[in-house]
Amino acid sequence: MFGFFENEQIKKVKSHLMNLAALAKADGHIDEREMSFIVAVGKKNGMRADDVRSIVGNASAITMVLPDNDSERFDQIFDLVDMMLADGVVDDHEMDFCIDMAAKLGFRKAIVGVLVRKISLGVKDGLPREQIKEETQSFLNYNNLQENE
Repeated sequence: MFGFFENEQIKKVKSHLMNLAALAKADGHIDEREMSFIVAVGKKNGMRADDVRSIVGNASAITMVLPDNDSERFDQIFDLVDMMLADGVVDDHEMDFCIDMAAKLGFRKAIVGVLVRKISLGVKDGLPREQIKEETQSFLNYNNLQENE
């Protein structure tokens, strides 16, 4: 798999995959669509499918590594929401998990529910990821200004 001395990027990817696996398990099991989604995210980040499956199978061994910036935070919460929608059923536990994860990723607790719903609606409406990211960024900037006033 990976060497003993992993770089920070590998740790972040593994942590993100573990977050996705935890969300997938929120409804009691990981179905094949959810596993395929997790594998696709791993591949997008330069990992082999076997390595991704091994990480998901050894969930307790990975510690969460928080993203360094807003773009990475958005990408992680976007992937979580996208996977929540992958099986076509939005379970309350999955929605709560996404909201909790958004807060853990560093988004303000006052807006995480709205943030997750905005991303959900964008994905359901078939909007491109970058458009959802731009619209969400405007929402976040506006709410940050409101908080600082």
